[in-house]
Amino acid sequence: MTLQRNKTFQNRIFFSFFAAFALLATAVLTFQYQREKEYRVKQLENTLDNITVIVHNYIDQNNLLETKNFNGINTLVDLLPSEDERITIIDSKGNVLFDSFVDNIASMENHLERPEIQKAFFSGVGKNIRKSATTNTEFYYYARYYNNYFVRTALVYDVQVKNYLHIAQTFIIFIIVLFALMWLIISIVTKKVSSFVTQLKDFSVKAAIGEEIQNEKTFSDNEFETISQQIKKIYNQLNGAKAALSKERDKLFQHLNVLHEGIAFFHPNRERFLTNSHFIHYVNIISEKSTVSAPNVLEIPELKTLVDFINQYQNEAFSSAPDLPSMCITVEKNEFVFDIKTIIFSDKSFEILITDTTRLEKRKQIKQQLTANIAHELKTPVASLKGYLETLLTMKEIPAEKRQYFTERAFAQAERLTSLLNDISLLNSIEEGGTFHEMKEVNISRVVSEVIENQELRLNEKNIHCEVEISENITVTGNEALLSSVFLNLVENTIRYAGEDLTITIRNYHSDSKYHYFSYSDNGAGIGEEHLSRIFERFYRTDEGRSRQTGGTGLGLSIVKNAITLHKGEISARNKAGGGLEFLFSLGRAW
Repeated sequence: MTLQRNKTFQNRIFFSFFAAFALLATAVLTFQYQREKEYRVKQLENTLDNITVIVHNYIDQNNLLETKNFNGINTLVDLLPSEDERITIIDSKGNVLFDSFVDNIASMENHLERPEIQKAFFSGVGKNIRKSATTNTEFYYYARYYNNYFVRTALVYDVQVKNYLHIAQTFIIFIIVLFALMWLIISIVTKKVSSFVTQLKDFSVKAAIGEEIQNEKTFSDNEFETISQQIKKIYNQLNGAKAALSKERDKLFQHLNVLHEGIAFFHPNRERFLTNSHFIHYVNIISEKSTVSAPNVLEIPELKTLVDFINQYQNEAFSSAPDLPSMCITVEKNEFVFDIKTIIFSDKSFEILITDTTRLEKRKQIKQQLTANIAHELKTPVASLKGYLETLLTMKEIPAEKRQYFTERAFAQAERLTSLLNDISLLNSIEEGGTFHEMKEVNISRVVSEVIENQELRLNEKNIHCEVEISENITVTGNEALLSSVFLNLVENTIRYAGEDLTITIRNYHSDSKYHYFSYSDNGAGIGEEHLSRIFERFYRTDEGRSRQTGGTGLGLSIVKNAITLHKGEISARNKAGGGLEFLFSLGRAW
């Protein structure tokens, strides 16, 4: 088997080398052959062209076209070095005026359709190899057109001419001999190289699968033996380092994934080489731009103090023990508070850690207000419904129109109560029964398209245009119904509160190995900065009665928040600099 593999490998090397040489030699041979052939044809045509020019000059100087006496051209014919050279004068209509091979030119056909004459008429010069219809002899014709007549010279295409145009075979024989010599040389060289490479391959295969190679002597050649020993040494060193690094890497990744802080590591040249999803999310909250990613985080103005600190220590030499240079700053943005810390290592690489310190406080506030909000929100539609029904029961003689009015109002309150209870139920199922929601691969572009299509009538009523910048191949792992409710509630929030004549923009602005990051924004009225940190709370309103007037339950954004959290993502909101509200959120990539 090994012998067969060696033979196959040797053949591949041999035919690769030989094919390259054969291609080069064939190209040289073809070029030389064509060049020699063109040279000989050119020489022959130059001779015929010189005769044509001499004849033309003789005709022009002696005004032969006017006298129609071409007998003097016979004198020129006698001066030609070969008796096989033929001269023909033809007028522009194709009539033969003189032919050195034919005495009775009246018997000759019209020559206008002759190939060489046609070429000369259109191109000035024409040539052709063919048998003469008059003399039944094969000629090499060459014709030139002089405005109102043709001068055609020809040479009998006999063995002598053919031999002249034929390329010498010496060069071809030389190439063939060279081919045979190269075949032998390449065969010897490839056999030796194949043997060395095959041994090296077997050696590397053993190293790859972990076979013992410590004391194995593979090569007889000194140079290859040296290479094998060095490979053994490097192999053993790399195996040990690989095992150690693998353990440390696994521990580091596990640690980063369970952290609630955003963390990123940077090379000394400021290039990011490791980060987690929280970091991307936090820097986009801090920045005014939703396109900020880990590599350009140092351009955020709010981090200028940290950047100055990094610049200072990267330009100085310091010891790595016992304390590394570090600095911590606090940044408040959009009702969020972040503690941001950097640590600079001895090799001038550095780490940035972002901690969201507002989460615990927000959760406490939500729990405190939850019970009161639910009771208050349920009390309002129940009281209204009870009032309408009491009116209908106590006022027996109420007019039919008034009765219909109270019935419709009672039904509307019942519908509102139903929506409220459904939203509360959905929120509870998300928070307490997340494991019961089926998770599968979901195409986000399709989900967004369906939501926009279902809301098309309401969007058109307020002249709201949607721009979607999400690739058709963006998929996440999640529950399709909950993901649909995320985009539906965001769109409904815009329809109810943002105003008219707007543009909604939904886009996927960043992706990494674990998450897709999305932005949903409109250019509407926005909301006050003091409300941004609370808009995801249940029943929170920026002004009293807002949800009731517009038909909302006050739970839409809370559903959005909890659905995103269930999908291991994060969401935040902020007012855009040019007006309008923007939501930034992340969703896990498909498994």
